[in-house]
Amino acid sequence: MTFIDFKKLLLDAELTIPKFTALIKVSEKNIQAYKKKKEVPNTIASIAACFAHMNKAGIDYKVIIDDLELVKKEKKGAGFSKDKAVKTKEKDKIKTS
Repeated sequence: MTFIDFKKLLLDAELTIPKFTALIKVSEKNIQAYKKKKEVPNTIASIAACFAHMNKAGIDYKVIIDDLELVKKEKKGAGFSKDKAVKTKEKDKIKTS
């Protein structure tokens, strides 16, 4: 699905991108990145389509999603972990031996 079609579905669902991302507990940056690709993944497209159709049918999908108690995943960060740092030091010791 194109990003433009995705945005149309959000309009049909009476959602903005920030409201959509808050509802499904994903990063807004994540969704905005699809704008550059001009395409959204099937799962995101499917969710938006379901929301649009439910809204047309008068179903309050927001309550259904809230009842799922979704949890936003936190980014754990980049860089070396302690384990990687220890393994790197061990490799360096072996090389110098």
